[in-house]
Amino acid sequence: VHVVESGGGLVQPGGSLRLSCETSGATLPFSAVGWFRQAPGKEREGVSCLEYIVKSTYYSDSVKGRFTISKDNTENTWYLQMNDLKPEDTAVYYCAAANGVGTASYFCHSDMQFWGKGTLVTVSS
Repeated sequence: VHVVESGGGLVQPGGSLRLSCETSGATLPFSAVGWFRQAPGKEREGVSCLEYIVKSTYYSDSVKGRFTISKDNTENTWYLQMNDLKPEDTAVYYCAAANGVGTASYFCHSDMQFWGKGTLVTVSS
């Protein structure tokens, strides 16, 4: 399974970015997809996850109300719309996917099965 992120870059505080994630090679639909980030010197954080069986969604407190996760109808592409970006949102963002059973919060706090290589988001004036 290949997972590829795109859409990172440099943005000013208060600005917006949309990250995209495309997958290929999966033989079955994923149970959950998500976005994670890791800032320099910090642990990886589950930012937002989307779970398909009971259709639950999770956002970390740090992004709630500013970020929105969504997917397209093909189920092999999903997005993270990031609004009102702050310098503390600067990090490498990874998209990930998994199979299994659990809530979106569970998946965002677990080690997903399939990972992209990451895309850098820098929020700075």
